[in-house]
Amino acid sequence: MRVAVSFLPEQSAPALGRWFWSYHVRIENDGRESVQLLERSWRIIDGEGRLFEVRGEGVVGETPLIRPGESFDYVSGCPLETSSGEMSGSYHLVSESGAVLEVEIPAFDLVGPGSATA
Repeated sequence: MRVAVSFLPEQSAPALGRWFWSYHVRIENDGRESVQLLERSWRIIDGEGRLFEVRGEGVVGETPLIRPGESFDYVSGCPLETSSGEMSGSYHLVSESGAVLEVEIPAFDLVGPGSATA
């Protein structure tokens, strides 16, 4: 899995306490069976330590079937009221034989201009 993050100044309004990032995720199936992504769970922590949890079916309105050797890419977004934060989470997948898989998404930083970590 790969994640690339971009701060979007055109969708942000720092003077109003609004920062926005897009993130591009690539999920790769290195296994021997097709897997279907059924649910996602995100933990978002803003620059003041507030925790937000997001859970739901699939990603960006899809529950993709990913065949062996293939990948699935999607782009989504994350708004915050602070200029920095971090995201981590997990995907809930099921293989074609019925095995349930929980794939952890390692933490990645959300850093906007003017943040202490920029």
